[in-house]
Amino acid sequence: MSRVFLSAAHGGFENGRRDPGSIVGGTTEAQEMILLRDLVASELRARQIEVLAVPDDLSERQSIDWINARTRFGDVALELHADAASSPTARGASAYYIANNLERKANAEQVLTALLRRVPQLPSRGVKPDTETVTGSLLFCRGTIPASVWLEVGFLTNPDDRHLLQNRRQDMALGIADGLMAWVRGQPLPEPSPTPIPSPTPTPTYTQIGININGQIYPEAGLLVNGNAYIPVDLADNLGIDLSGQNILRLRYNNVVYVKAVDLREFNVSVGWDNPNRRVVIRSILPICVGQLDKIMGHGNTTEMQLMAFLKANYDAAANQFPDIGKLYREEASIEGVNYDIAFAQMCLETNFLRFGGNTTASQNNFGGLGSATGTAPASFSTARLGVRAHVQHLKAYASTEPIVQEIIDPRFRFLTRGVAPLVGQLNGRWSAAPNYGEQIMALVRRLYESARLL
Repeated sequence: MSRVFLSAAHGGFENGRRDPGSIVGGTTEAQEMILLRDLVASELRARQIEVLAVPDDLSERQSIDWINARTRFGDVALELHADAASSPTARGASAYYIANNLERKANAEQVLTALLRRVPQLPSRGVKPDTETVTGSLLFCRGTIPASVWLEVGFLTNPDDRHLLQNRRQDMALGIADGLMAWVRGQPLPEPSPTPIPSPTPTPTYTQIGININGQIYPEAGLLVNGNAYIPVDLADNLGIDLSGQNILRLRYNNVVYVKAVDLREFNVSVGWDNPNRRVVIRSILPICVGQLDKIMGHGNTTEMQLMAFLKANYDAAANQFPDIGKLYREEASIEGVNYDIAFAQMCLETNFLRFGGNTTASQNNFGGLGSATGTAPASFSTARLGVRAHVQHLKAYASTEPIVQEIIDPRFRFLTRGVAPLVGQLNGRWSAAPNYGEQIMALVRRLYESARLL
C-alpha cells in the first residue's frame, strides 16, 4: 500500500533563522500545523497506513530533499499550511496542485472535500493550480518526487478559522485522513525498497507522449511520469533556456535526460496539456529574454483590451468602477518610459485586483499602495488618472535617474534615491517589506502574458 509523507509548514531554519510562519493570537503557524500533522499521522497509522512525518527543524528545501531521498513508487505527500491576510475577514480552506495535472487536481479535491465534510463550518476556497499563488508556483508541488498536494486549512488571521483550528483539530485531522485514504486507495502497490545490490527488477516503463511546440509537432517524444509531462532536456536548449546549474528535477530514461515541462514556466514558457491527443503543449513566442522581462523601464506588450480581460478574469466587478484603468496605465506609463505591463501587474497585487481592503479604499485612487509625505495615512488622489500617474512616477523614481516628464504628484518622490531598483526584484524590501515582493509581481506579469497568449 502507498505510504504518506506528512509535512507541517514552517518551523525550520530559513536564511539562518527559525521560521515560525504567521504569528497570530499568541500562536504560530508552525505550532498549529505540527499539532494537526501529528493527529493526522496518528489517525492514518490507526488505519494501517504507513506515515513518514517530515522533521520539523528542516527548511522548505531540506524537507523536499528529505522526502525525495526516501520516496518509493506510489507514495504521496501532503504539506499542511494556515493562510494569513492583512484583512481578518479573509477565511476558508483551499488546496493547491501542480498546474495542468488533472489527476493531481482530483487528489486535491479528495482531500479538501473530506476536510470540509468533517468541518462544514469551514468555508471552501476551492482547489487551485499552483500558478494562482502570488509566487506563480509552489516548490513543494513541483520539487517532490511523489505526487503531492499543498493544503491550507484556514486563515490563522481570521478568528473563526483560528477557533476551528484550535477547537476542532481532531475533526480536521479525521477529515484530512479521510481524504488521504481516498487518495491512496487508488494507487498501485509500491515497488520493492531499493537495495545497495543492483536489483534485477526491470526499470519502470513510462508512457510516451507527443510534444507540440508553437503549433508544430516536435519530432522527439516526451514521457508521462506520475501524471506529469516530461520533455527531453535538449528541447530546453533549443528554446534558448540554459538549465545548467538550475535546481530542477531531472529524469534519465533509456539514456535520455528529461525535465518536468511545467518547470519551464520559470523561464517565460507557457505549458499546457492537449488531452485528446496526449500531447504537452509548449508555447514560447514572446521576443523577450528573462533579463529584459523584469526591467521596469521599457515598453509593455499587451493591448488595453488584454489588460482589462486579465483584470476582469480575476475580479469580474473590477471594471465597473474603473473602466479606463487599462488605458490610463498604458498612457501614463508610456509617457514616462515605464513598462506598463509591470505597473499594471503591481497595481493588481497592491489592490487585490481593485478589491482594495485594509486602510485603502477605492475612493482614494491609490493604485500603487503609496504612502503620504507625513506617513500618517495612505496617499489619496482626486482622480484615477492622477493615482496612476503618481504610481508610475514612484516606479520611475526607483528604476531610473531620467527626469520625470510630467509634473510630480507622487507625495514621497523627493524622499527616494533615484535609480536604485531598475529590476522588479530590487523592489523587495523597498516598496514592500515582503522579501519576495518582486517575485509576486513577476508571477502576475507571466499570468498576464499567458492570458494574452504572449507567453
